[in-house]
Amino acid sequence: MAVRSTPTLRQRRLGAELRRMREQAGLGGSQLARELGISPGQMTQMETAKIGVSPERLRIVAAACKCDNQPLIDALAAMAGERTKGWWEPHRGAIGADTIDVAEIDGHARRLSAFTLAIIPGLLQTRSYATAVFATGYPPLPDHEAEHRVDFRLLRQQIVRSGETPYLALVHEAALRIQYGGPTVMREQLDSLARDSELPGVSVRVVPFDTADFPGPSESFVYAEGPVPELDTVQADSSHGSHIFDAPAQLASYRAIFGRIEAVALPESESRDYIRSITKEMTNRYE
Repeated sequence: MAVRSTPTLRQRRLGAELRRMREQAGLGGSQLARELGISPGQMTQMETAKIGVSPERLRIVAAACKCDNQPLIDALAAMAGERTKGWWEPHRGAIGADTIDVAEIDGHARRLSAFTLAIIPGLLQTRSYATAVFATGYPPLPDHEAEHRVDFRLLRQQIVRSGETPYLALVHEAALRIQYGGPTVMREQLDSLARDSELPGVSVRVVPFDTADFPGPSESFVYAEGPVPELDTVQADSSHGSHIFDAPAQLASYRAIFGRIEAVALPESESRDYIRSITKEMTNRYE
């Protein structure tokens, strides 16, 4: 079997779940390899996604680990049997690996929930706004690379705009007022956000400044639901780049955090009115 040089995020996740299953069973890599009749090196390569695993082999691993979580086993077997490439694959190598990973997370999610503190969610950004956001990066990107990233971000939006994947965006008021690109770009973005909030499958809810005891984190993040809760994924942004979390304790923590933010966010209709009031306020100020 050919050894992969650069496994995809999906392949790495499958390998990580195999390792997690083995560790939960209290088995060492060499011990499980002996039970499977393979070498310890092959076991390591399976868990690091350097080589693939068939759905049949996955079920044998699950049985050896005495895993009785059938929904999880079935979901992992489906992952192992995937052969269709995502729309993002032709862009691999031409754009940053972190960006490809985010698209891969979006593309496989059953439902997406986002919290943004200082920026409009990427899946709901206009071209002008996205261009302005990328222009603020440091170090500055060459114009052609920034344009490529904007084009890629707009392609990512199709899963939401098409209604293919349900999407909930909790947007802090700060993101509605920080004027990336200036007043004209921002008004266009807010108008677009209000319209998008009425799309089928899209929910936009605002967390206003005057929320008492704001329970949110300091970073923006996306919670992507998998076919079973164990295969959920969190992608968080920081000044040091994109971070991906999938350990059970991490997922539980982010689920709780998101639930607390959702509890204090305005309802959908009030949020839409709030966005439009800020747009009107901005228009009165700058025209």
